Amino acid sequence: MLKRTLALTAGLALSFNALVAQAADVLRVSAIPDEAPTELLRKFEPLGAYLEQQLGMKVQFVPVADYPAVVEALATDRLDMAWLGGFTFVQARLKTDATTPVIPLVQREQDAQFTSKFITADPNVHSLADLKGKTFAFGSVSSTSGSLMPRYFMLKNDGIKPEAYFSRVAYSGAHDATVAWVQAGKVDAGVLNASVWQKLVDSGKVDTNKVKVFATTPTYFDYNWTVRGTLDPALAAKIKKAFLDLDPANPEQKKILDLQAASRFIDTKPENYKGIEEAARAAELLK
Repeated sequence: MLKRTLALTAGLALSFNALVAQAADVLRVSAIPDEAPTELLRKFEPLGAYLEQQLGMKVQFVPVADYPAVVEALATDRLDMAWLGGFTFVQARLKTDATTPVIPLVQREQDAQFTSKFITADPNVHSLADLKGKTFAFGSVSSTSGSLMPRYFMLKNDGIKPEAYFSRVAYSGAHDATVAWVQAGKVDAGVLNASVWQKLVDSGKVDTNKVKVFATTPTYFDYNWTVRGTLDPALAAKIKKAFLDLDPANPEQKKILDLQAASRFIDTKPENYKGIEEAARAAELLK
């Protein structure tokens, strides 16, 4: 009986070790679902192949259902790296142990001066003042550029509390969905991040004869690639170098950068997102 117990224990230990070894050979990566799942995967595939080549290990994209799921998975070590908005980074940073907080590695050049675009298909709307009593759409409630920062600037600069100012406030769940809602007349206006707006315009997926930008927020820090705090520092350093080494002069690497809507990647640090934390606390989204 003792031998059988010892054998079972040893077997379980071996199985556990095999799982750990397998996990160590795979970099598990995800992203906040701020666009359609098919679009997220299309954008990631060339980047994933590049990272596999640079790191010498398998890179696996792990789709998630919503913004909180990314934060939870990164905080509980079920993900190794994730593409986060500024607000989800703040949430993940606060959710993890202070001794091993998540670490922002890199951001795109434009993420240091990001903006959100207010859009409408109503020709009579030229400013937020023209929207009083009308319907309005944010993206996800956890989105930095599709909810938090536009809401913060509306209150700070115009004294607008959306739920009191608009007749109805809705959440589309993603930036491209917000554009679709506005274009279809489901809401009178909405807000989304500047990068997705430009991508939709460039690809002809929005009719600019119908939908127009009528306002732009002040700048703020936004997206970054973040790794869990318990990741091997040597691996984290290799990942960071791989991003920083992406060269727009290299045609293949430029394709990767273009899919990420990046001119290039630059270093970042936790202090860059203090302003977003303050905005989230002012909006009572953090306690």
